[in-house]
Amino acid sequence: MFGIELPIILAPMAGPVLADMVITVSEAGGLGCLPCALLTPSQAKAELELIRHGTSKPFGVNFFCHQVPVFDQTRELGWQEALAAYYRELKIPADTPIPVSNRSPFDEEFCCLVEEYRPAVVSFHFGLPTPDLLERVKATGAKIISSATTVSEAIWLERHGCDAIIAQGVEAGGHRGMFLTNDISTQMGTVALLPQVVGAVSVPVIAAGGISDARGIVAALALGASAVQLGTAYMLCPEAKTSSIHRDALKQSADQVTALTNIFTGRPARGIVNRLMKEIGPLSSVAPSFPLAGGAIAPLKQKAEALGLSDFTALWAGEGFAMCREVPAFQLTRLLKTEVDALLDGLRSAGGN
Repeated sequence: MFGIELPIILAPMAGPVLADMVITVSEAGGLGCLPCALLTPSQAKAELELIRHGTSKPFGVNFFCHQVPVFDQTRELGWQEALAAYYRELKIPADTPIPVSNRSPFDEEFCCLVEEYRPAVVSFHFGLPTPDLLERVKATGAKIISSATTVSEAIWLERHGCDAIIAQGVEAGGHRGMFLTNDISTQMGTVALLPQVVGAVSVPVIAAGGISDARGIVAALALGASAVQLGTAYMLCPEAKTSSIHRDALKQSADQVTALTNIFTGRPARGIVNRLMKEIGPLSSVAPSFPLAGGAIAPLKQKAEALGLSDFTALWAGEGFAMCREVPAFQLTRLLKTEVDALLDGLRSAGGN
């Protein structure tokens, strides 16, 4: 369907992934996917130009589909009060301007970029865009995919025009793709969610969540997935824009665990547990709506990182982060293929015996 050699899709991780990573994974036979949630349309256009000149292989582009929140002054002041002690600790003046925390939803400008660059795949997070924009994307010939965190979401996505569906298990790093429910307690793991989604829809299903090596890929394929989407597995690759503080946290796997938190953006997302998550989270009813919660944390993050601390940094990672390998993305993609083939050969041999 996507015109790719390997059933491996690079998760569109906003921040760590830009054009060079997309190009490399696509050249290796997978599907590189450019995240646009943190990019302006002009920045996205610049990255798409690099991709267009860097590979002739299929690639994807990803967009968020959230509603732009209405600013709530009372809630924002309550959030700033919850963080006030940390401002005092780091000697940040109380009148420090609070930057706007932003994620760009899919809109007219981004749709025009899709029409201009015609990626093979367009993926969405938090549901789908408005029907008129979705029809324009489909008219380019792009295949449409989106994340489902429940069976109900998967059925909804198929009914509304998805060509394939990402079954996002609760182990996945970064933001949950939830859009029909806000109940974190009902979110399923990949092993439980995947076969149920496969059984509920007629389109191909892509597995995501906690898959970082050949064993996870083979397990996903055995459960009915047509492909896998890997993100955390690529975060230590040299092409990834993962910060040094984030890289250090990923490498300290023996001492680290992950949890779902809403304190960094206002929506549940999985990251490595740090001080702020322990002390005011991981889930807080005080945090402003997505993506506004990050504004008041930004000065804390900047000051702490300058001191070499990750106390206020969103360390997005899936539960399989201990299996990350610090190798180039092309090499990792091909290595996964080799390891999957070897594992399948071993299983066939064992079955024959």
